[in-house]
Amino acid sequence: MADARMTAHVHGNVQGVGFRWWTRSRALELGLAGYAKNLADGRVEVVAEGERGVVEKLETLLRESPSSERRPGSVDHVQAQYGPAKGTQGFEER
Repeated sequence: MADARMTAHVHGNVQGVGFRWWTRSRALELGLAGYAKNLADGRVEVVAEGERGVVEKLETLLRESPSSERRPGSVDHVQAQYGPAKGTQGFEER
């Protein structure tokens, strides 16, 4: 049951490099719901819902991907906030 919702803003070279696709793939593997969306200022907004520990795993992947999961682009900073889940279904690229 989803109990946590993370809204993260990812700063760096994260647009036009496959970052949203990579994020969606990792989120679906983890069983999370939400989206990854490009913002006009060059950041990517990631919203993910699921069990708190699993959502935190995605946050860790956003910050520093293991070498076996070559994350596209480069991340300078991730600003994440947590709150209660809102019942989001599926995970999409926007």
